[in-house]
Amino acid sequence: MKLSEFWLCMEHEFGRGYARVLAADLVLGQLGQLTALEALEKGVDPRRVWLAICDTQDIPLERRLGPDIKPSS
Repeated sequence: MKLSEFWLCMEHEFGRGYARVLAADLVLGQLGQLTALEALEKGVDPRRVWLAICDTQDIPLERRLGPDIKPSS
């Protein structure tokens, strides 16, 4: 997962404004008590960060792959 895909998933799931707040404030035990932003800054794989958020926020498995985006014509 690229960083841009991480943010796309976050914004799709939580909304643009809340995604940024959640990334800055939610402490993720799976990532050593770091927030998502701290983990990303330390080089943690964005997919690992996304899945840790999903686990913490109880996101259903069917929504963890992110939004379906139609290819541009």
